[in-house]
Amino acid sequence: MDDRTRLLHSLSIDRTAPAAAPQRRLWPALIGGLAVGLAAAAGVWFVVAGGTPPRPAQTVADAAPPAPVPATSGQSSGGPSAGQPAPAARPRAGLSASGYVVARRKATVAAEITGKVTEVLVEEGMVVEAGQVVARLYSKLTETDLALSRSRVSAAEAAVNAITADLAEAERIFARTESLSQKSFASEADLTRTRARVHVLRAQLAQAQAQLGTARLEAQRWGEVLEQHSVKAPFSGVVVDRSAQAGEMVSPMSAGGSFTRTGICTIVDMDSIEVEVDVNEAFIGRVLKGGDVKAVLDAYPDWTIPAYVIAIVPTANREKATVRVRIGFRQKDPRILPDMAVKVTFVEDDAAAAAERSSASR
Repeated sequence: MDDRTRLLHSLSIDRTAPAAAPQRRLWPALIGGLAVGLAAAAGVWFVVAGGTPPRPAQTVADAAPPAPVPATSGQSSGGPSAGQPAPAARPRAGLSASGYVVARRKATVAAEITGKVTEVLVEEGMVVEAGQVVARLYSKLTETDLALSRSRVSAAEAAVNAITADLAEAERIFARTESLSQKSFASEADLTRTRARVHVLRAQLAQAQAQLGTARLEAQRWGEVLEQHSVKAPFSGVVVDRSAQAGEMVSPMSAGGSFTRTGICTIVDMDSIEVEVDVNEAFIGRVLKGGDVKAVLDAYPDWTIPAYVIAIVPTANREKATVRVRIGFRQKDPRILPDMAVKVTFVEDDAAAAAERSSASR
């Protein structure tokens, strides 16, 4: 029994022991440490973010008003002083627009007939002259037809020469028979026969001459058809695209789906390079024909090209509410290529702008 009593007493809680004061005293220290850590983290983040520590607010009484700027002698803040001439009108940067470099003369050269390409004589970037052959088509059959027509011309010429000789002989016989008939040395039948011979030969000569003319026209036609087998450049320029290759079929119109091409190459006249921009119709009054323009290509942003307004196209785009303006370069440069993006600025004069505003106010 004594052992059990001791065991029970050992398992009981002693209520007289002091409370866990040390554990309760740890909480303020933990809270203070957490606050210091958060403050330090906030300070580090503020420095990394590039901020500056806040300054104390300044009262209205402490803020000093800015010192006035003194005006120079002989000039007031309102404008030029009396007795001094007004400054001359100077150009100012005005309306800006974006567009593209285009060529006024640009053509896709195609064959006039349908045929197979046997040779392409140009490459991209090649300079060609007007009338230069850029490609040839298969022309063996056409050459044969031209040779046949020329042989017919030769035959017709020989027939005309033969009939001409017979006619000359018949006319001499007729003249001699007529002279003998007047002297009663030739019968009337001989005279009639020789006269009829002359008339027949004259008719045959006219027929032979007509056949000769037909043969010559046929030979000329086949010569022109043979000429169409050589594709030529319509004007001088630079080849920017080569579409066809040797062995392909070409046609002046689309035929046979994608197996037949309609063009040989594309030629651009670099002397006709200009810029086309669309200007909002609300500001088109600020654009004047012949006015100065500054053009900057997207490919060369540091290069300002002097230009001028060629013309204002006399029509507006209803959907975009814009008017097209043509701009020409004052100097040509090989770096300016078709379809390049360009930004232009229309240079305006102060006097012209003031006159425009006054007219608008009226």
